[in-house]
Amino acid sequence: MTSSVVFKSFTALRHSSLEHPKLIHLHTTPNTPFPYRRFRITASKSSPKLQNRNLRVAVIGGGPAGGAAAETLAKGGIETYLIERKMDNCKPCGGAIPLCMVGEFDLPLDIIDRRVTKMKMISPSNVAVDIGKTLKPHEYIGMVRREVLDAYLRERATENGAKVINGLFLKMDIPTRGNENIKTPYVLHYTEYDGKKGGTGEKKTLEVDAVIGADGANSRVAKSIDAGDYEYAIAFQERIKIPNDKMVYYEDLAEMYVGDDVSPDFYGWVFPKCDHVAVGTGTVTHKGDIKKFQAATRNRARDKILGGKIIRVEAHPIPEHPRPRRVLGRVALVGDAAGYVTKCSGEGIYFAAKSGRMCAEAIVEGSENGKKMVDESDLRKYLEKWDKTYWPTYKVLDVLQKVFYRSNPAREAFVEMCADEYVQKMTFDSYLYKKVAPGNPLEDLKLAVNTIGSLVRASALRREMEKLSV
Repeated sequence: MTSSVVFKSFTALRHSSLEHPKLIHLHTTPNTPFPYRRFRITASKSSPKLQNRNLRVAVIGGGPAGGAAAETLAKGGIETYLIERKMDNCKPCGGAIPLCMVGEFDLPLDIIDRRVTKMKMISPSNVAVDIGKTLKPHEYIGMVRREVLDAYLRERATENGAKVINGLFLKMDIPTRGNENIKTPYVLHYTEYDGKKGGTGEKKTLEVDAVIGADGANSRVAKSIDAGDYEYAIAFQERIKIPNDKMVYYEDLAEMYVGDDVSPDFYGWVFPKCDHVAVGTGTVTHKGDIKKFQAATRNRARDKILGGKIIRVEAHPIPEHPRPRRVLGRVALVGDAAGYVTKCSGEGIYFAAKSGRMCAEAIVEGSENGKKMVDESDLRKYLEKWDKTYWPTYKVLDVLQKVFYRSNPAREAFVEMCADEYVQKMTFDSYLYKKVAPGNPLEDLKLAVNTIGSLVRASALRREMEKLSV
């Protein structure tokens, strides 16, 4: 998250779209470095008006992305269906949300378990740096349980008119492409679990005009549109109920551990919840060793969680970059299904909810509040807006991860850099409000020099460690 300061030169990097090039009409000039920004959308102007009904859209998946999308659609006059299999979803997620999400999504404070105002970044050699000195009195990082947040967003979607179905999406029949088939529906096949058929459920179908895939990293909607694969990390988390006297320590504090022992390419965490702590780690490169890394994370925090009892064990894949294709026809991917999790920090909740809302807004606008059919160009407006707003953030955090997570000496340098108050201020300002904080040129220069110095020391230390291992 310090990337907004250190790597400003990377903020202009943009994704090279791998969406169907023949379906995008580009308007460029020889001097346009990123033609993807400039494509003009005109096809939806000729979309037909719907007769005797409103646009019908299905949202597959009821996490933050699906809940936010369904609510926005329903508010916008769309006939909305949300299909979710696990209503008590307890995804292995740290559960951190930025302050801006509380306001943007009008979240009630009683669903936030803890308001974290202090963090400890702990290096491979167990040097701990306290972070949070620059926070203002009203600022904090919210800690939520996914089962609570997801249920709240689904309930709010229901209150606004969405129909929530407890079901497992299986597949969909996709209409052939072409303007002459624009009214042909997508036929969704799913198993509904309403308690009447026992555990087996009942096979059903649903015809809709458009589909939003919010069904996570293993998205069946993504497979249906041949969206392509991506690298993914395995996140492993244990919820541990610790004695009350030890819980006091984590009242408003979270910990992050870095080192080859806890993960070769990610970090370990201890995040506080209502009456327990979530202890976890993740890795892309050594998935088979995830339990070993988890044991190391637990070991690093052992004195602070001593006497704790594991009450839940969770594991789940986390995407490492956006899918090659995120829109096809009248189907769009959002959240983890699209690959919207940041590297380095592993943050995904805010970006999931935001992408779900942005996609739904594009559909509401393109359909004129449900009165007209939509087409691919309407959904591509969402992609264009998303990439313009957030792609630099993803690219910079990718660079940051490659620079500082590659070795223990580099991680020592990273933790050392985190002690700088200017780094902390820029990091928290960017994280809490999801905007690049304006920097001070002099401080930026000092930070660049310090960063280079830390990396040089890390490189020298690595060479000495290599000599000792020979």
